[in-house]
Amino acid sequence: MAPRLPEFKAQLGLDAGAYGLLVAAWPTGAIIAGLAAGSLIRRFGSAAVAVFGTLATGLAVLGAGSAGSLVLVAAAFVVGGAMDAITDVAQNAHGLQVQRRYGRPILNSFHALWSVGAVLGGLMAAGAMALGLPLAAHFTISALLFAAVALTAFKFCLPARGPVEPVGEQAADAGPVRVFTRARIVVAIAALVLIASAGIMVEDAGNSWATLYLGSLGAPSALAAAGYIALVGAQFIGRILGDGLVHRFGQRLVAQLGAVLVAGGMGLALAFPSIPGSLLGFAAAGFGVAMLVPAAMEQADKIPGLAPGTGLSVVSWLMRLGFLLSPPLVGFIAQAFSLRAGLLVVPAAGVIVLLCSPVLNARRSKGRR
Repeated sequence: MAPRLPEFKAQLGLDAGAYGLLVAAWPTGAIIAGLAAGSLIRRFGSAAVAVFGTLATGLAVLGAGSAGSLVLVAAAFVVGGAMDAITDVAQNAHGLQVQRRYGRPILNSFHALWSVGAVLGGLMAAGAMALGLPLAAHFTISALLFAAVALTAFKFCLPARGPVEPVGEQAADAGPVRVFTRARIVVAIAALVLIASAGIMVEDAGNSWATLYLGSLGAPSALAAAGYIALVGAQFIGRILGDGLVHRFGQRLVAQLGAVLVAGGMGLALAFPSIPGSLLGFAAAGFGVAMLVPAAMEQADKIPGLAPGTGLSVVSWLMRLGFLLSPPLVGFIAQAFSLRAGLLVVPAAGVIVLLCSPVLNARRSKGRR
């Protein structure tokens, strides 16, 4: 739906301010409903919640494309954002359950396929626009297609009930069960939220500002778009390689090296501005944050003293504030000083990850390769 958002603006006759509020309805729904994911997962199982949340998200998108008024479209966006947030938590919860059964890290590869899905969705939207399909027709096809995929996948998911503990060598490496105090749980969640939010802020820098920044350096429009491509492309590569790196070096060291890459790479690019250097800086930032969100989610799901799915739900819920806070923060700094100054949030995010990294697991995986 994202590439076709400007069509909502045109069809509803919205000005820039109203359009901004409409787009904000999606993350608003996610923040409203995000905390409900944990209780739903415990009651119905992560696979069922992920699959039926996917169906509900598709219906909400279809509702938005079929609605004829701003109020109805905004309501559909709120519902869609809510269902998307619940689906996101359930998908990760099930992915973590599969990872524990599998015996070695594989969550980063799932997130790499999420990136592939984002590209696929964009290509489908481009094809629909090229064919002149109206929003309702496009979203009907998407809803039916992905409902079929999700329901088929549901048949092969793990059962809702049953043991989810690690098996084999990973179980032997798990060590004694620890119990966290309430204060330690709060500190751990806060640190994990900061790590995930730092990753989101870097992603948003590529989404929202890379093209504008390279344009300010004199890059032609075609080349300016390469900043975003460099960041998401390097992020995809990092996620493909991430499971092997985590398996060998542990989450903490991988996150620390990524944080150094973010702070150093983008810091140098901003200190000595040039088009080639900026492209390398965005690529370094993308690779550096590739494994942060998966690492924070995995660690949140293992916080002792919390019910299954609670830590994952809370961290997933709070990190979405990064999507709301990051654009106006960079915009405010850019308006007061310069966009170059605003993008200092990227190396600052690397520093935040370094400071919070002790909350991540330092042990290497001893499961099968």
